[in-house]
Amino acid sequence: MMKKILLFVVAIFVMSSCSTVYKTASTRDVSAPIVSAAYADLEVSNSKISYTLRPSPKISRGGVQNCINVAINEALKENGGDVLIETQNAIVSTRLFGLGKVKSVTVTGYPATYKNFRKVDQATLESALENGAFESSKSNSKTGGLFSIF
Repeated sequence: MMKKILLFVVAIFVMSSCSTVYKTASTRDVSAPIVSAAYADLEVSNSKISYTLRPSPKISRGGVQNCINVAINEALKENGGDVLIETQNAIVSTRLFGLGKVKSVTVTGYPATYKNFRKVDQATLESALENGAFESSKSNSKTGGLFSIF
């Protein structure tokens, strides 16, 4: 009799401990257009940098592109840049039973920093349009105004 009661209590405990957790999220639609026109200079370094990352299992679980992004992020932190220009990636990986494992990722490029942020004034906009900086945006413009360019 005690074995049956104990077995019943264990069965109830096992069934009650298994639960499913649902997590949901939603976003709100923003009806107002968000437009900000800013201009900045990009200062590119003359020296090319190289950084090799041996990703941890946690980083590797995100995939190859995640490993590349982490390597670029670490290279920029180490060399003080905002963006890596002319990026080249070298990936060493192994395949075992169809599963790939990233051993190392080497990224090379020129670190660059953004300087001199400023609002776009009419003279800067006209200069950029004359130099062809917004040529593809200008051809797709329907209204021809400032907001259609950006």
